[in-house]
Amino acid sequence: MVSLKGIRLRWFALAIAVIAIAAGVYLTFFHSRGFEKTTAEIVSITELPKTLEEEDTQYETAVRYTVNGTEYTATLDTHSPSDAVGKTITVLYDPNDPSVVHGGGGFGIYVLIVGAVLLVGVLASILIGRSKLKNLKETEAIGKDAVYPAPALGEERELYFLTDLGTVKVGHRIEDANRTVLFEAKMTKHSLTSPYEFDFIDSVNNVTKAHLVGHEESTDWNSLFIDNHHTFRFDGEDIWKHLKRNGIRVESSLGGGSGKLIGVNFTIYRDDAELARVQSTSQYVHEEDAEAHKVASAIPVRGFYRIRTKEQNLELLFVTLLAFARTEASDASGGTRKALFNTLKGE
Repeated sequence: MVSLKGIRLRWFALAIAVIAIAAGVYLTFFHSRGFEKTTAEIVSITELPKTLEEEDTQYETAVRYTVNGTEYTATLDTHSPSDAVGKTITVLYDPNDPSVVHGGGGFGIYVLIVGAVLLVGVLASILIGRSKLKNLKETEAIGKDAVYPAPALGEERELYFLTDLGTVKVGHRIEDANRTVLFEAKMTKHSLTSPYEFDFIDSVNNVTKAHLVGHEESTDWNSLFIDNHHTFRFDGEDIWKHLKRNGIRVESSLGGGSGKLIGVNFTIYRDDAELARVQSTSQYVHEEDAEAHKVASAIPVRGFYRIRTKEQNLELLFVTLLAFARTEASDASGGTRKALFNTLKGE
């Protein structure tokens, strides 16, 4: 099975817009072609049974009208909230078979307008997104032009990667044992059809840089041998290609504290030199918080990691952890099964 989500909402909306426009054109210009107008009286409005609890209530409107001295009663193919029993409305009937009747309220025009507005909105979001990416590339070294600081090693330290929960504008940060934020990504604009806009803030070096982070996309296969794939676009480039191009390699395996299985652990390399060792944790990444909440061998929460690193320049490490935090991937190609195979090989 293939499951696609995320930015593909844009293409789904585009498809809906095209379908709505086609339906609107058909209903407006072809559905009642050759039909004639007459007046009809609404004789009943019936509430239809729901198939799902959350489904909107649907109604069926029956009308009575006369054509060439013959009276007909028929059910309309549309219903308006303004309909009421006894009200006189205009309908369209087939002169070759007057029992065939359509609502004459111009429903097709509304469908056409909705489709056109949706189409314009989707196309505008695509153009705006491309324009923003172009402007960022002209003002910032991003995407394929990204330049990350050279490695700067110091004493090894323990850091913590956290993800905001319970908010639409999901952000991420790296902080130290004193809970001082060293590097963070704050979402400045949330969008359903365009990449999210973030400010990446390096508090140590007092540098802020804008980035475009795409929606997560996934391809799920019901096979052990064909791996799932999870990714997003970072400044217009696939995040895993972005990391690979910048020398990132990741070894992953299942494991955790005291050898107990609690999640995926990563060893991150840059140009084959170890950058960091990362352990998945619960949302309580600080040991004292985990202890206070009685967390032992916790089920990990995606986007929360404990880090051991000598690296002082945190930007590339942050982007790497961002990739794992925003996807379900467990290796640096976007897959989910390499960690399992690495674990099996190690036993």
